[in-house]
Amino acid sequence: MPWRPVGIVVSIVFAVALMWRRTHPMPTTIVTFGLVSLFNVLTLINADWSWEVFSVVFVLVFPYTLMRWGSGREQIAGLVFIWVTYVLTIPVAEALDEVIGGAVVLALPAIIGAEVRAMNTRRRRRIEQVRLLERGQLARELHDTVAHHVSAIAIQAQAGTEMAKTDTESAIQTLSVIEAEASKTLQEMRAMVGALRDDDEPEITPARGVADLEGLAASAGDSPLVRVDVVGDLSDLPPAVDSAIYRLAQESITNSIRHARNATHIDVSVAEVDSEVHLVVEDNGELGPARSDSGYGLIGMEERAKLLGGTFSAGPKAGGGWRVTAALPRNGAVR
Repeated sequence: MPWRPVGIVVSIVFAVALMWRRTHPMPTTIVTFGLVSLFNVLTLINADWSWEVFSVVFVLVFPYTLMRWGSGREQIAGLVFIWVTYVLTIPVAEALDEVIGGAVVLALPAIIGAEVRAMNTRRRRRIEQVRLLERGQLARELHDTVAHHVSAIAIQAQAGTEMAKTDTESAIQTLSVIEAEASKTLQEMRAMVGALRDDDEPEITPARGVADLEGLAASAGDSPLVRVDVVGDLSDLPPAVDSAIYRLAQESITNSIRHARNATHIDVSVAEVDSEVHLVVEDNGELGPARSDSGYGLIGMEERAKLLGGTFSAGPKAGGGWRVTAALPRNGAVR
């Protein structure tokens, strides 16, 4: 091979350029294919200067890089530059099938890069939609809670008006109840402002909470058996936290029933630990293909926990099975 030192240096330049291909897709593509073009021109000038270093076949990574991480303008300009450099190789090709085959080999990485980019874009959009839907669901539940508090305030105010005419002591007690309900309403309204919701008119229905977990377990059936263990008195949880625990448990149980192969039981545990409410849902099923990848349901659960200032994790546990854990602050401050 003529110019062996030059060939070695150029090969090293190509290899080093790979390290910056994601952050600088356009410049690295120009450098690599620019050098390829230069040597093709030299080959056209003098056939004895043919430079064929087959070890630099990894330059085919750069069309993929350009389509995967480059901007729209960079993609167009880079593809034009790549194909110009390829046209310069046509005069030195030995046969037409070599030209066609080379074009296919050059185009394939670019096509794969464009498809991978499109797949990732679709997935990011879907994740964002899931997060927005979860925020909307949380906002609707907060709306329902506020509506119930306001209804209670209105009823108590009407009763207090009548009592004030004949029983001052009872009227004062009624005012105390109104004050308490108003404080709860204000707290829930502040939380609701922090969540995103759509313009759909919600149905005003009581949100389900920790007290409804036993009913949820019973409705799931016996295959697998769902067992619920609630430790401590959690009857006075804020509505947002109470509902979130129920929703997280519901989604976790549904996932286990749907994906845990040969599972015989699902254990749901709820307890208060250091001013936090901890939820653990685990099964003893075999890990199936669908469980090995993070699904959109898990993304929604994580978003709900995050909105309430908590943490969430899900994954296989030692010895087999799947475990979901969530820790929510008892005060349930919405972010």
